[in-house]
Amino acid sequence: MPFTHLDRDGNAHMVDVGDKSVSRREAVASARVSFPADVYAALRANGGETRKGSITATAQIAGIMAAKQTANLIPLCHPLPLAKCTIDFTLEDLPRHAVHAAATVKVTGETGVEMEALHAVSVALLTIYDMCKALDKRMEITDIRLMRKSGGKSGTFIR
Repeated sequence: MPFTHLDRDGNAHMVDVGDKSVSRREAVASARVSFPADVYAALRANGGETRKGSITATAQIAGIMAAKQTANLIPLCHPLPLAKCTIDFTLEDLPRHAVHAAATVKVTGETGVEMEALHAVSVALLTIYDMCKALDKRMEITDIRLMRKSGGKSGTFIR
């Protein structure tokens, strides 16, 4: 199976999506940021509020902005007119001490939004890291993955 972003000589190129069918496409990506127990306890006690503002509200905006800017940062991604982007957060108590994030991105177009969903969830959690790093820098962002995608020629993928 050839890589779609390489030509027959191995040079990088943007895939031509001009002949693809326009369809409704959706992707969901998820990831988590884990905290030392005391930092997580502080987050819970403060309801996610810090001197810099609401952690999840700020991360949500950052994730949505990231989804909209994906083509500016991933060189071979197509710029897409996104129809919707949401970022949802779940607090995970014991044993994880983590915040789980899920990004859902939708578009009607010739190519999918997997990269936009992955980019959104990554930047959302980087934002949480940034807002909490003064407390402790031992946080870990893990498990960044595509959970589901639908639409297009390849159909539906569910992890």
